[in-house]
Amino acid sequence: MNEIEMARQRKAAEAGAGRRHKGLSVFRLKVIGAVFMALSVASTTLVPTLFGPLNADNMTGLTVAVICEIASWCAVPIYAWLLFDGWKHTGNRVRYGIELFIVASLAGFPYDKIMTGHWFDARTHNPVWGLFFAYVVLVCIDWIRRTYSGAPRWLLAIAVIIAGVLWNLIMRVGVSQRVMYTGALALAFVLIFYFLNNRENTMMFTAGLLGAVMCITPAVGVAFLHYRNGELGYRHSWTKWVFYALYPVMLLIGALL
Repeated sequence: MNEIEMARQRKAAEAGAGRRHKGLSVFRLKVIGAVFMALSVASTTLVPTLFGPLNADNMTGLTVAVICEIASWCAVPIYAWLLFDGWKHTGNRVRYGIELFIVASLAGFPYDKIMTGHWFDARTHNPVWGLFFAYVVLVCIDWIRRTYSGAPRWLLAIAVIIAGVLWNLIMRVGVSQRVMYTGALALAFVLIFYFLNNRENTMMFTAGLLGAVMCITPAVGVAFLHYRNGELGYRHSWTKWVFYALYPVMLLIGALL
């Protein structure tokens, strides 16, 4: 049993998580998130292949694509929680950040190809960059809270949060249907999980309210999180690499289509 699994079990025991043993483990949450993530990729790749060009003359294909994309937004709070949970339990936060950076970089090329028709386009950035930027903000805020106190702590934290939001908006990270900025939304969820982590009901209610305001479907993702049980759910360390590779591989297949 590795160190992370032992830490999870100790924390679950302290919190009385044994009462929710039948809930959703991290593994199951990752599977659910991957399904919703696949819907997003399918909306711009598989659906046009099956139904033809997405335009006003093809309402069937357009409707299916929109439904798939909107449903995929359920994944935003799930991946935001998995990011926060990973940050909380990892034994090497620098390595964890590097892993996110590599995944975002690898996903960038096929994502740009799908969205713009070019293998590289600086005008758009895939949603994994939103998770990476959220991670950077999370690390900075945690360091500020441990280093400063009083007004400087809050002023610096607010400045970092504003910088993170602006970076997501300016770089158009994970922009979907021109209405959903998944990068900025993921950052908002991560901050809720960080600041309200010790108050479960308040945290879930706040996250659910944010999800409901943001086109409702992210609130469905929060509902899944309510049934998490705190367990890792898999024994082999290579399993996490499968999930890391899943999104870039999905995008690559979609780009080749």
